[in-house]
Amino acid sequence: MTPKPNKAFFQRSELLLGHEVMRRVMKARVIVFGVGGVGSWCAEALVRSGIQHLTIVDADVICATNINRQLQATAKNIGEPKADELRKRLVEINPAAEIIAHKLLYDETTCDQYDLAQYDYVIDAIDTLKNKLLLLKRCTELGVTVFASMGAALKLDPTMIRTARLSRTRHCPLARMVRKRLNQQGAVVDCLCVYSEELPTENQGKSACGSSECVCPKKNELDLCSMKAQINGALVHVTAPFGFVLAGLVIQDLAKPPPAAV
Repeated sequence: MTPKPNKAFFQRSELLLGHEVMRRVMKARVIVFGVGGVGSWCAEALVRSGIQHLTIVDADVICATNINRQLQATAKNIGEPKADELRKRLVEINPAAEIIAHKLLYDETTCDQYDLAQYDYVIDAIDTLKNKLLLLKRCTELGVTVFASMGAALKLDPTMIRTARLSRTRHCPLARMVRKRLNQQGAVVDCLCVYSEELPTENQGKSACGSSECVCPKKNELDLCSMKAQINGALVHVTAPFGFVLAGLVIQDLAKPPPAAV
């Protein structure tokens, strides 16, 4: 039997947001695709803010190379599924929350398993371009609110993080590529994005994983590292704020006054 929410957990949130907004927050249904350096922090911020119905999706396992930036990654759980490990943490934060974890890659073969229309918000924290495009197109076609993370790698300055519609982003190579590919596919997508206006720095080392401690190909049926054109350096003081801003977009949207009746 699921315990009832402890009202004290969200006392400080309700002092700021008010009772009616907190009621909307606790009823909202959110799904986060990708729970790595950005998505893991977004998921925790959502749960700590009062979201009670959260689905997290990620096919990957925890690698030693994740420890520098991913919330659920520790020296003790290397090789374990990221989604399952994050769920354990989120349930410890709020045992009354409904946290569903899917160890699944979102792509053309699995996308039909998700009824995106049942969610109030979709968070795109996918770092594989093809699958990111698929998710953004599907959300737009269904009229589902989606907030998307653009490139958090190769950045050092968290004060340069911004939000804007996809068409208005600047200095972000990933956002530029997303726009280009969507245009090539004839898709009209202009979702709200989190991105950085900092010009990308260069990797100082190898572009491939290159770590003897990497367990991804050995413990996971999917070698997700090999699916990426390049492995870029990233730091938690940038990726975590990306996730927090994504969570903030959800809470800010829920805090808007409902439209006036006509």
